[in-house]
Amino acid sequence: MILTPEQKKAVSEWVVAGDSLYTVQKKLSDQLKISMTYMDVRFLVDDLNLQLRDPEPKADASDVSKGAPAAEKKGFLEKAKEKLGLATGGVDADAAGDEGDLDEPGPPSSVRVAVDKVNLNPNAMASGTVTFADGVTAKWIVDHQGRPGLLEVSKPGYRPSAADAQAFMRELSLALQGM
Repeated sequence: MILTPEQKKAVSEWVVAGDSLYTVQKKLSDQLKISMTYMDVRFLVDDLNLQLRDPEPKADASDVSKGAPAAEKKGFLEKAKEKLGLATGGVDADAAGDEGDLDEPGPPSSVRVAVDKVNLNPNAMASGTVTFADGVTAKWIVDHQGRPGLLEVSKPGYRPSAADAQAFMRELSLALQGM
């Protein structure tokens, strides 16, 4: 289909204004009563040597390289701290003392973490055992979302002290990095 110079000018103005190919196709149909396929509109824009504007980038949930919003940016260690009561809802962070960075090597700990060579738990990425400073033992898992958990604790209702929880997370991190 051949467009008149006035129609070509209208299409040019729409594209310069930032309209998408779909919008140009719709305006051609509604305003100029010209029916064109999407591909024909694409060729028309190319023939007129027009440059389409890129729309504002939308947040792409599938692109993990861009990172998450600040509220959702919690790493494995932060989630684990919360789970073990080092952040909100458990042991008061001030009462726990200076938590420091769990990635940095801390003082020698009496908390021992062992990683299972073969993980038989279908709900876990990794599993193993832990012995806390006070002798309480438990099995631990890290689920497929990176959340740690304790199973089969030898003392019902047991919550490790803030220092033991911190030492457990440090030892667990080191053990998993060494896998």
